[in-house]
Amino acid sequence: MTHPSKIALALATAVTLASCASVPRPDDNIIGIAALNDSSGTPTGEARLISVGDSIEVAVTAYGLTPGEHGFHIHTTGRCIAPDYASAGGHLNPGGHPHGDPSSARSHLGAMPNLTVSASGTASDRFTLGTGAEQIVDAIFDTDGAAVIIHADPDDYVSQPSGNAGARVACGVLRRL
Repeated sequence: MTHPSKIALALATAVTLASCASVPRPDDNIIGIAALNDSSGTPTGEARLISVGDSIEVAVTAYGLTPGEHGFHIHTTGRCIAPDYASAGGHLNPGGHPHGDPSSARSHLGAMPNLTVSASGTASDRFTLGTGAEQIVDAIFDTDGAAVIIHADPDDYVSQPSGNAGARVACGVLRRL
């Protein structure tokens, strides 16, 4: 039987996440989804790929994480083998660019701004991957797929090849809808 405090926490988390900006809007064209799990297999949230005109956005809701900044990326391989998630490979980078600030036109395709986790362990945000939706979708849903990773530490946007963001604490394979 589930303990009442766990049910209350789950309901509070659901209400908090439902009020966040990354919750899909009725007009969103969701093209992919990833269920995020921590290294023990416990669900920690969800990431969605959304087509907005010629852009692709990533919306994420997460819970049960350590408060603070966390590196947040799309990795090259759609595989999440715990506990270290090394199976997801490196950052998605079809252009072969050096790692850097995700706002730069010459950064890794899979680079996104750090995810800010609140004191309650929840996060919700929405980021634009870039324009050229067809090319982005093709890169993500290639023959070996892609995975969304949340790291233990913030991405410094300088260190090569991946920003020194530390251990991979959550992973989800992107599934095309």
